[in-house]
Amino acid sequence: MFTGIVEEVGRIARMEQRGENRRITIAAENAPKELGTGHSVAVSGVCLTALEIQPGSFCADLAPETWARTSFSRIQEGALVNLELPMKADGRFGGHVVQGHVDGVGKLIAFERVGESENWWLHIELPDDVEKYTAYKGSISIEGISLTVAKLEKNRCTIAIIPHTVEMTNLHSLKPGDPVNLEADLIAKYVEKMMKGESSQTSLTIDDLVAQGF
Repeated sequence: MFTGIVEEVGRIARMEQRGENRRITIAAENAPKELGTGHSVAVSGVCLTALEIQPGSFCADLAPETWARTSFSRIQEGALVNLELPMKADGRFGGHVVQGHVDGVGKLIAFERVGESENWWLHIELPDDVEKYTAYKGSISIEGISLTVAKLEKNRCTIAIIPHTVEMTNLHSLKPGDPVNLEADLIAKYVEKMMKGESSQTSLTIDDLVAQGF
């Protein structure tokens, strides 16, 4: 499990075709120090398996399904990616529950500065499969970043971005039209399932969620 708090920005150092899969090599200073072969790591919001770990880099394989259903289809050597290691059992929960399972790919409409301030507006076009789980002031993971929805108009989502987030993620490297990985709030998906009457195999209720602050 991840929380959407980006720990480091890595760089795609190499991409190569290996049979039907693609192998990417990611250059990073800190992540390889804590990774072991087979460990999970979130790369721009996609949970991948770390391989060939070296000082300053690690590799991961992308299956055709991953390539087709994520923003990796736009990635080239030199591209910046957000990195997060799984949350430790005794760690602080800083963002929201992020699984690293991409629900859909959105499109970056604009990334613009707010007037003369140092803050930014991030405008994203959402696919229907993600929009239905997106709510005003709710959580959403974009490129693996835990963010809060500031405005929602049909399939257009607007998010306020502070300078620290711009500095510590790959957002500043993206261009209008670029695809971005999206993961909807996990709680919204469970609530939908229960509202459809498909919760017979669980004792969790909406009252339980409310009691827990969701």
